[in-house]
Amino acid sequence: MFIELVEEAHSRGMKIILDGVFNHCGSFNKWMDRERIYEHQEGYEKGAYVSADSPYRSFFKFQNEHEWPYNSFYDGWWGHDTLPKLNYEESPKLEEYILQIAKKWVSPPFHADGWRLDVAADLGFSSEYNHSFWKKFRSVVKEANPDALIIAEHYGDPGAWLHGDEWDTVMNYDAFMEPLTWFFTGMEKHSDDFHLGMLGNADSFIGAMNYHMSRFMAPSLQTAMNELSNHDHSRFLTRTNHKVGRVDRLGHAAAAEGVNPAVMREAVVMQMTWPGAPTVYYGDEAGVCGFTDPDNRRTYPWGNEDQMMLGFHRAAIRMHRRYPVLSHGSLKFLYKHYNCLAYGRFSQKEQVIVVFNNNGDGEREMKIPVWEIGVQKMEVLDCVLYTDENQFWAAGEVLPQEKCQSADTCEEDEKASEEETNTVPVGPYSAAGGEIVVTLPSYSAVVLVKRESKNS
Repeated sequence: MFIELVEEAHSRGMKIILDGVFNHCGSFNKWMDRERIYEHQEGYEKGAYVSADSPYRSFFKFQNEHEWPYNSFYDGWWGHDTLPKLNYEESPKLEEYILQIAKKWVSPPFHADGWRLDVAADLGFSSEYNHSFWKKFRSVVKEANPDALIIAEHYGDPGAWLHGDEWDTVMNYDAFMEPLTWFFTGMEKHSDDFHLGMLGNADSFIGAMNYHMSRFMAPSLQTAMNELSNHDHSRFLTRTNHKVGRVDRLGHAAAAEGVNPAVMREAVVMQMTWPGAPTVYYGDEAGVCGFTDPDNRRTYPWGNEDQMMLGFHRAAIRMHRRYPVLSHGSLKFLYKHYNCLAYGRFSQKEQVIVVFNNNGDGEREMKIPVWEIGVQKMEVLDCVLYTDENQFWAAGEVLPQEKCQSADTCEEDEKASEEETNTVPVGPYSAAGGEIVVTLPSYSAVVLVKRESKNS
């Protein structure tokens, strides 16, 4: 079945990356068998919890050698006895087995495209061992599949792991999710805190991004996993309501109360134009809300999607794919003010300007020095993506929020709006004196691309 899944995905130009949880296992795993599922099952060895003579005893670190049978004194991940931590340093057998697994699934006939590594920096009991192990891991994976990607879950400075001999890149919390969340919402990424002084604080955003991005080499930064939401944090759309707390205190319904989809669309614009690999957590594109784990793992709302949010994600992804500079170009900040920001993505061939007004009390005018990214005097910049409180515009498509309530009405609006395809909400802009002046309404963002000259 897995082979068929990978083949089908590859035939559609898609990749399959496996989630490798090698730090710990479940207490019900046959290696530990705390729940005694396998104790009397034919064909199974005794688990390490059950017997001191278990072949898996060395896989775990026991603190009391006199408690068998049924020894509950073992190390768990963050102290959780349902998640026994694996003991690589004292078990060459365990290390060899995991390295075989790492190689197997990226090799024929499975052909997986890489690994995402759970709590990778905490694999063993020492930093020295962890670096040694991930070097071995990379060696066997890349030998089997040189194109396989190795992404690690990591908080903090990743520099020591990104020298080209361990991980390829990381889930990008510090240089994407966290600064972006503070700027657009003023919220901590679990919805555990709100700081008014961080909301719209362009200086803090730029400082954080410059600092944390400097910890990456360019190839790692360009492939970093840029998420707005995931399984460990509150949904980004929920963060826009500024409610502090978790589902056990506030309840499920509160996650969707007072949310601001326009701010979410601003964040998607940044996600699709920032250095790194835009990564959409299932359901974000459909308007799913939720507080932090486990409320963020709600099922996909089949038949009840936010059609405007879904359409906007499609348009933003198409834009990202259309302009290579958004994947490989340089980055330069061009304008900052309270709740306002502009930056450029540029190369010798392409120049893109991205502008935000995250204020909720009306329009803002911003003078942007586009000459700093190579836009020459009197060259023209055209809008390719736009969003505000009421609508978005992209590739000749205008979908007002009040019209787009279902898939059927969206399809009707698309057909009816053919005459509106030339109604660009902003621009074009001529770079007189190497600058442009952009005026945007509340909760809006625009992506501008330099028009190709007739001689190019």
